[in-house]
Amino acid sequence: MTGVNLLVVGSGGREFAIAKKLKESPRVAHVYCAPGNVGMPTVGVEPVDIDEEDFSSLIQFAKNHHVEWTFVGPENCLVDGIVDQFQAAGLKIFGPNARAAQLEGSKQYALDFMNKYHVPTARFLACQDEETAINHIDKFGFPLVIKENGLAGGKGVVIAPDKVTAEQTVKEMFTAGQTEVLLEECLVGPEYSMFVVISGAHYEMLPMAQDHKRAYDGDRGPNTGGMGAYSPLPQLQDADRQQMIDQVVKPTVHGLVAGNYDYHGILYIGLMLTEDGPKVIEYNVRLGDPETQVVLPRISSDFYDLIDAAINDRPLPAVVEDPAATFGVVLASKGYPKQPVHGQSLGQLPMDDQVMIDYANVSGQLNDLDGAGGRLLMVLAKALTLQDAHDAVYKYLKQLNEPECFYRTDIGAKAGLK
Repeated sequence: MTGVNLLVVGSGGREFAIAKKLKESPRVAHVYCAPGNVGMPTVGVEPVDIDEEDFSSLIQFAKNHHVEWTFVGPENCLVDGIVDQFQAAGLKIFGPNARAAQLEGSKQYALDFMNKYHVPTARFLACQDEETAINHIDKFGFPLVIKENGLAGGKGVVIAPDKVTAEQTVKEMFTAGQTEVLLEECLVGPEYSMFVVISGAHYEMLPMAQDHKRAYDGDRGPNTGGMGAYSPLPQLQDADRQQMIDQVVKPTVHGLVAGNYDYHGILYIGLMLTEDGPKVIEYNVRLGDPETQVVLPRISSDFYDLIDAAINDRPLPAVVEDPAATFGVVLASKGYPKQPVHGQSLGQLPMDDQVMIDYANVSGQLNDLDGAGGRLLMVLAKALTLQDAHDAVYKYLKQLNEPECFYRTDIGAKAGLK
């Protein structure tokens, strides 16, 4: 049997990890990634110079190169209707349609969905103007979570410790052009990332991970797209994970079916394990970055077979989790997320068989890399224990001399890693 050709849409570390995982399957001959990045060839993936939002060119490429199906990485493409356009062109694609993608595209839409289908979440209020928001700040107490309503790339969330900060944040968001801001009760408890492959009424759970959103050690600084992650989660009890599935995943999938969403894609559920049980912080309608980079290496079953079954409405094969641990830390540009440095010379990264590099926002050549802003790459290790993986990653990072970059040194502390 001749292997199939696949297309992954996107350019970051998440898409690097997806393409790399799909390429592992014996059923797959060739994986293209549009636009991809300069690191893709290191894992046998071919970058394609087509912008991720150029849907018509992507459709034509998929037809010309006999692509079996396309896997969409970025949320903006999903919200903008890439799935609808591919399907209208008679092409198979993995991801939710534009209507279902509103679960990430609009935080109020997602919260209304949760309330309708009895998915536990925080109390919230959507405010369309600055005055309404400021008048309701005191009704939630502090700290107060303030969110931009639309897509914010994993950012756009401020946890205000007091009224002065809350009022200032509200004013800044509306001044910056927001037309709706959400005030939310601040949930307390450990935060976890749960990933579900959904095909209509059927679903399979992927390994769980824990992300680290704040820029600096000790969970300080602004929210980012994620500074590091690890899997599995030794601090999470099996009974708590099952409670998350029963109280969050099952009613969510029920709501998707009851609401006729025709959901075929990944659903990321960011949740917090509070004293009152699990509560959802947010839905994302795609894999998360950087959790994808540590989750996918822990799947020992064929990832292609799982996605192919979901696209074609066949029974979903069971996901087999590798007991080994994966640990990853993001190397980011100095100044990220507010004013990241661009164009700094990274040179040639040293080779080390104890770690893997998932490339993201880099340019140039592999022997002479430059930073392209934001999160540049992720250093990963897979080992029998989380501590061993942790030690390999930080040993590698410590030997780098990248003064215009930074990384967190405390990823995994909540799992007892030192």
